[in-house]
This record gives sequence, C-alpha cells and structure tokens, in this order.
Amino acid sequence: MSTLTLTPAVAADRTGVSIDTLRYYEREGLIGPIRRSGGGHRVYTEDDVFWIGLVTCFREAGLGIADLRDFVAILRGDHSPHDRVVFLRERRAALEQRVAALHRAMGVLDGKIAYYS
Repeated sequence: MSTLTLTPAVAADRTGVSIDTLRYYEREGLIGPIRRSGGGHRVYTEDDVFWIGLVTCFREAGLGIADLRDFVAILRGDHSPHDRVVFLRERRAALEQRVAALHRAMGVLDGKIAYYS
C-alpha cells in the first residue's frame, strides 16, 4: 500500500506558503523530518500538510518560532493534555494583551485623525 506524496510545489500550493517557508519550517524543526525520494527530493505527506497548516495558523496568530518549537515539542513529546492546555492558555492571554494594546493605539490614531481632519 503506497502513501500519497506531494511535491514541494504542490505542498506549498495546498498550504498557502512558499517553498522557502516549507524549508524554513523544516530547518527549524517545526515540521518533519520530511521524507526524500530516491533522487533526494523532498516529498510531503498529508500528515506533513496538517503540520504545516498548524504551524502556519499559529504563526498568523502571532506566535514566534521559539513558541512554536516549544509547542511542537509538547505535541510530539510525552506531555499530558494539561501541558498543551496550559501552553495554549498562556499564549491566548499574551495575544489578548496584544489585541488590547492595538485597540489603545487605534484609539490614539483615531484621535489624531480627528484632530487633523
């Protein structure tokens, strides 16, 4: 039974990231290890596509590479579901603080726009 594999271009297209981003995620240990074909070319699986989507989602939410490395280690390691929840709650609290700061900054900008209008 063979497993469906994808070329880097197809994996990049399916996940909405560039091929360079795929390589970067692999280099940083966020995905993979990515299998190689007999000729040494990367081949991605559906599982890899899932991980790429997860990493991309967290990046878009503002998590840094160090946070992502920590979370991937929690997911792949021998950690309890509680550890995962604690990690995610801490990151959510940090994101809520950033959102509040952005709202304050937007209020200042709105005031400046009104002043100069």
